[in-house]
Amino acid sequence: MASFRQMLAEDSPVVAPNVYCALTAKLAEAAGFKCLYLGGGPLGYLKCITEANISLPEMVDVGLEVRSACTLPLVLDGTCGWGDPMHLHHTIAMAEAAGFAGIEIEDQPLPKRAHHHVGIEHLIPSELMEAKIREAVRARKNPDFVIIGRTNAARCHSVEEALRRGEAYHKAGSDMLFVLPKTPDHVEYLARRLPAPLMYMTLNGGFESMPFDIAGMGQLGYKFLVDPMTPVLALHKVMAETYRAMAASAADPWVGGQYQAAHEALNRSIEIEKLLEIERATVER
Repeated sequence: MASFRQMLAEDSPVVAPNVYCALTAKLAEAAGFKCLYLGGGPLGYLKCITEANISLPEMVDVGLEVRSACTLPLVLDGTCGWGDPMHLHHTIAMAEAAGFAGIEIEDQPLPKRAHHHVGIEHLIPSELMEAKIREAVRARKNPDFVIIGRTNAARCHSVEEALRRGEAYHKAGSDMLFVLPKTPDHVEYLARRLPAPLMYMTLNGGFESMPFDIAGMGQLGYKFLVDPMTPVLALHKVMAETYRAMAASAADPWVGGQYQAAHEALNRSIEIEKLLEIERATVER
């Protein structure tokens, strides 16, 4: 299997959905994805505390569960690196030990604020972020581990400030830049001025909401495309409807009269037959 870094060198962009547990990773793999993303935002919603309260060990624990069930490259949303430049050495060591293929580090303040989720952004000084990137690079032991430098400057300051920071973060050692363009024009403007590979994240829809199709984004230099929220929004919608139906003693709108078929499909997703084969050969003879 190609590494994440090798995938980024190919012509087609790497397209990754967010996953938040081993089962979602298996389902994404079965759907045909070749790379996965573990986002702090979606996990914060699942825990009802927002990303601002998610710790490094919590993210690493989920990453270990995912990697234990699925061998696809998994990229970590490393939020603000969980500290200052010195702390990045521990963060990178933990991420590499857990088997992540790369980490995204952003230039927001610590502790992170929940207001990030409603469009109110804050930035640390560029010089501090550059130092964090340099230390992340110094801490890296696996040369294939990809370090992604992120700035939200285009959303809270200007596209020119996003460009300036992107250039500085590239010079500091980022393997890939995530500049979070605010408009379709910014998508093209920043792509023309910043070196590929670039990361792009959908924020108001799935991959179909991007200003260009997947091939077009790749031609601009956006080689890592991530949808962070669609899976958790789908979970919220489906489970809310399921619990309302259960509370009303009504048939579930999703499983309904197909309970057995749904259970069999779940067993296939977790590959239960492999476990049964081992038991048949050992303790169930």
